[in-house]
Amino acid sequence: MKQKIVAVIGGNSTDKHFCDFAYQVGKLIAEHNCILVCGGLGGVMEAAAKGAYENEGMTIGILPGFEKTDANPYISIPIVTGISTARNIIIARTCDLAVAIDGKYGTLSEIAYCLDFGKTVLGYQTYNIDKIVPIQKSEDIIKYF
Repeated sequence: MKQKIVAVIGGNSTDKHFCDFAYQVGKLIAEHNCILVCGGLGGVMEAAAKGAYENEGMTIGILPGFEKTDANPYISIPIVTGISTARNIIIARTCDLAVAIDGKYGTLSEIAYCLDFGKTVLGYQTYNIDKIVPIQKSEDIIKYF
């Protein structure tokens, strides 16, 4: 059986509360032998990657720019795209499940792509859109693995 790939999507700049939540989500992804994919930068992406990485999980960063060094230090596999926010399509196509945490318009586009591609999107204090499954605590994601 192939490992599930879980996207964690959210803001590059956000507050500690959302980063703490993202860290716990990343930790749970690793503990349940899933692979984390994200945009590979800071904020929610870095916190989730750190949670997975520190718990021996595999992390993939789909980077918007041209340099591997743009990746946060918790990305195991940086994928350099040079396509800016168009990378959001790659994240949405790659994942089996997405967890949206807070976020702005980039997160909104990832949510839209995931939903359009028939992926389940769990949302923590993010956009109120039909088909997003709201979650209240990080452990709520486990039943979707």
